[in-house]
Amino acid sequence: MESKISLCMIVKDEAQNLKRCLNSVAGCVDEIIIVDTGSTDGTREVAREFGALVRAFPWNENFSEARNASLELATGEWILYLDADEVLAEESREELRRLAKDDNVEGYFIKIVNYLGSEGWVETCPDLVFRFFRNRREYRFHGAIHEQIADVILENSKKANYKVAEEIVIIHYGYLDRQIEEKNKKSRNLKIIQKELEQESDNRLLRYHYGVELFRAKRYAEAAEEFIKAANGIDPKTIYLPKLLRYVVISYQSAGLPEKALDVARLGLQFFADYADLYYYSGVLCLELKQYVLAGEYFQKAVSMPEQPAQYASFSGVRGFRAFYNLGQISEIFLNYEEALRHYILCLRDNPDFTPALENIIRILEPRKNPEYTKECLEKIFEFCTPRSRLILGEIYFRQGAYALALECLEGAAENMLLSPEARLWKAICLIQERRYLEALRIIDTYTRESSFYPLAKLNELLCFWVQGKKRKVRSISLELYALGLASDTENVIALFLDTPDKHKKSYKVTLGTDGVSLLLEIIARLLYLTEIERAMKLLNKIEPDSFSGCRLKISRLFYDYGYMEKAEALLREHLTSNQEAEAHFLLGEIYQKNGNYVEAEQHYRYALEKEPDHPRYYICLIHLYENLRKEILLEAVEKYPDSEVFKQLLEEARNNL
Repeated sequence: MESKISLCMIVKDEAQNLKRCLNSVAGCVDEIIIVDTGSTDGTREVAREFGALVRAFPWNENFSEARNASLELATGEWILYLDADEVLAEESREELRRLAKDDNVEGYFIKIVNYLGSEGWVETCPDLVFRFFRNRREYRFHGAIHEQIADVILENSKKANYKVAEEIVIIHYGYLDRQIEEKNKKSRNLKIIQKELEQESDNRLLRYHYGVELFRAKRYAEAAEEFIKAANGIDPKTIYLPKLLRYVVISYQSAGLPEKALDVARLGLQFFADYADLYYYSGVLCLELKQYVLAGEYFQKAVSMPEQPAQYASFSGVRGFRAFYNLGQISEIFLNYEEALRHYILCLRDNPDFTPALENIIRILEPRKNPEYTKECLEKIFEFCTPRSRLILGEIYFRQGAYALALECLEGAAENMLLSPEARLWKAICLIQERRYLEALRIIDTYTRESSFYPLAKLNELLCFWVQGKKRKVRSISLELYALGLASDTENVIALFLDTPDKHKKSYKVTLGTDGVSLLLEIIARLLYLTEIERAMKLLNKIEPDSFSGCRLKISRLFYDYGYMEKAEALLREHLTSNQEAEAHFLLGEIYQKNGNYVEAEQHYRYALEKEPDHPRYYICLIHLYENLRKEILLEAVEKYPDSEVFKQLLEEARNNL
């Protein structure tokens, strides 16, 4: 005869989640017991729709007592307990019935997959939980929070047999940021655990959970301290020790103590030599400490690790896309772009939705300068055949200033989907950048004052007419924008487009704050794309020089990126009079290297190296420079001594090395 299974739950105000949960167990449990601790949102009605036995239980800040109240009502031979923000995976239903037939097992550790993060970026983290066990009167939960029962079963039956059933999977949505915020879980859990610890200060598991709640509350240093207390003297076979060690590592890291974090990670690897997460975080920490070669070795170890045991609760991607992404970044640090591309491609093969890797690939290919080559390369590796993928690609091109390619993707996406107001504005901006002004204006005209994008649309309309030299239109649109009551910084940027400053001020200059400068630099970049260098300089010359404090290097970089080397050089030299940044010296070195002025280039690469001795790119640039210089000297020598076999052989060697 088949064993009867009882689902036991405690709930409060879970109408939003409960239906999903109960649907997931339909057909695989024989009765549903719901203990309600004070719902006011229709939770009880939802439960009764599924034939549940519903009982009220006054909440007393003790989860075990509420859970035990549900066990008292259960009549099945087996107990499955779930929370309302969990579901039983569909493929697990038959397996649950099969496991209940084993007469030699008292309970099962089940795989749970926790969904973490926010709606914009959700990750998964597996773990093991004790959720399926025999219904015996002596088996009751203990602990006010993170209630336990597995140890109680062992206390009552020393020979009780447990098994791990990874084929049974529970999906948990409760760690999503939205769920946590709605239930105010962080402050509630901390309060309950603190009260428990006052009674059981030696309880390692309780202290571990206290550390977890402190970590979630972003109290990282305190969390690390509690985790260390829980770890000191612990049995290495403790099932949650791998997670505990990882928590110590990421708590120290988040508290700004990378050296301590790395020490703990290395210690942890002595106990768990196959733990991919510890290799991964060791790599992250070495990267933070600028130990680039060692970081690469750790990431390579992470990707070489086998499938992780469920009790490790390994984070998604540490053996795949996350490690490959970091390996790509390390390759870029060493200016090895081919190797970086290889790692980013591996990253996307492991997780096609990880768009930062795609963005880095596109950045390396330089789509603004090499549009056809970029398209050709991407088409060989990936398929962008859906409207969503075309939209994502268009957005990346747009952010990188490759407006022609962005426009092509946005138009492709629009053939099979309705573009959002933001995406339509991207399209209008792309049309302006391609000087297709009438088409851009038609899109801009569709935005009304009720739209949150209306001010930005009007600002682009202003830019569109200003570039065309239509002063009346510029003045009219400026007045419309002023009427919107925008931030003063934005209004000051708008004033730059008007050719009639206060004539009583001979040297009229506009002062901008951080937001105003940021907006202006976006406009400057677009003007440089349009080769409107004079208009760009006209706007910059209207700004009070002090407004650019802290961003002169960024302005120099803009002119460098768009190929205005003389202007970039002048701006960099001006910047270096007050700020000897390594990046400024590096850019000057790059300019002089391209111009064949190797002596000046060497000087600035050396200055950069002096400022940032831990950055390998300056060594690599110097090596390339010396190789070029060697070739130049050998060409000169061969020209002077054309019959010299020595110089010819050296020149051939130099060419082969480049």
